[in-house]
Order: sequence, then C-alpha cells, then structure tokens
Amino acid sequence: MAIVLVAALSYLVASLLLAHTALHPGKGRWRWLAPGILAVALHGLHHVDIALSTPGGPDLHFFAALSLVGLGMAGLTSLVAARGRLGALALVAYPLAALSLLAFQFADHSPSPALGWRLATHAWLALLAYATLAVGTLLALMLRVQERALRQRRLGGMSRILPPLNELETLLFRTISAGFFLLTLALISGVLFVDDLLAQKLVHKTVLSVLSWVVFGTLLLGRWRWGWRGLKAVRLTLVASILLLLAFFGSKAAIELVFNR
Repeated sequence: MAIVLVAALSYLVASLLLAHTALHPGKGRWRWLAPGILAVALHGLHHVDIALSTPGGPDLHFFAALSLVGLGMAGLTSLVAARGRLGALALVAYPLAALSLLAFQFADHSPSPALGWRLATHAWLALLAYATLAVGTLLALMLRVQERALRQRRLGGMSRILPPLNELETLLFRTISAGFFLLTLALISGVLFVDDLLAQKLVHKTVLSVLSWVVFGTLLLGRWRWGWRGLKAVRLTLVASILLLLAFFGSKAAIELVFNR
C-alpha cells in the first residue's frame, strides 16, 4: 500500500511541477523529472511485486490491464515530455496513470491462469500497442486544441504551453506509426497463438481491433500518399482509438465486471 501511495503522490507532485513550469517558462524546467521517474519506477515495481506474490500468470484482469496501460503511457510521455514544450502531454498522462494505479490497488488481485510464452507475448504486445496509441490520442487532442487556437487567434491559455503545430503533428504521426506497428504484431501473434479468435468471448474484440487497425492504416496511408493532416488526422485518430478502447477495455469490462466471467 505504501508504494502505491508514494507513486501516486509522486505523479501528483510531478504534474504540479510541470504545470508551474509550463505557466512560468524558464523556472525549474526539469524539476518534474525526478518525481516523474520515481512514480513510473514505483508503479512498475508494484506490478512486479503483485506478479511475484500472486499464483499463476501475471494479473491481466481489467484494472491490472488498465494500470499497465497507464504505466506505459506515463513511461512513454516521460521520455517525450523531456523534450521542449511537450510537458503538457504528461500533465494528462500522469494523473491518468495515478488513477489507474489506485484503481488497481483497491481491486481484487485474483489469480490468473498461466498463459505460456505465446499468449503472454500476444498480451504484452497488445498492452504496449494500446499504451502507445493512447499517447497518440492525447497528441491528437493537443493538436486539435492548438490548431483551433491558431485559427481563432487565441494564443494565450492552453495554447501557450503547447509545442508548435508542426512539431505536434510530426510527433503524432511518429507515435501512431510505432503504435500501428505494435498493433500489427499483436494481431499477427493473436492469429498465430490464440486458438479461436472468433470464439464468442473474443469475436467482438477481434473485429473491433481489426477495424481500428484498418482506420489507423488508412490514416498512415493517407498521410504518406495525400498528405492528410489537421482535422482529418485528428478525427481518424479518435475513431480508431475509440474502436481500440471498445475492443479491449470494453470487452474486458463486459466479461469481467458485468458478467463476472
């Protein structure tokens, strides 16, 4: 319990320092980095501790998976936010990671069946893809805020702490490209290692994941072939992300929380 509270508090401290730095450029620019790294390390250590103390395989139930995705988002954004004016990304990711960690702490850590290396590989690839594409979703929302502010010539407030539009857009497509690659590997590993992807409890997850993959792929193709950007890129990112959210967490919530299976 102590490690969870320290991690959540460290996320909070890092977020407050980031907010202060964003509103007062040049003052303590890197002060947030130490508590942020500490929070991510403790968050990961807590999952390792739970995995070692729980029989069977690693806990990948709903709240555990949610916390792992939050951990991945926090870790990725810590790397990204260390560059220039991208601290606004961690301002969202850190509180989400803290909330997911607290939810995981107070959930039941019931034993998971041993997955074997094949299914474990599929599961970890999927979680890493979800975390990466979730960061892409945050970048898309930031891009929309920045673009709207520039069009309306409102250069104060939130737009002041965001990076330039071109930098945001470049990072968005790099993140989506990485997430799309990981999602492709996750789908391929699912085809190879999961016995029946179209079983009743998996069919919705499979179909929605493939649809999300198609939308992300269409976006990347449109960017490469026709130079898609701006609002079109934001909309397609959000559509694909919603499909992916429903595919994984929607199906897990229905199976584990609603039907208690």
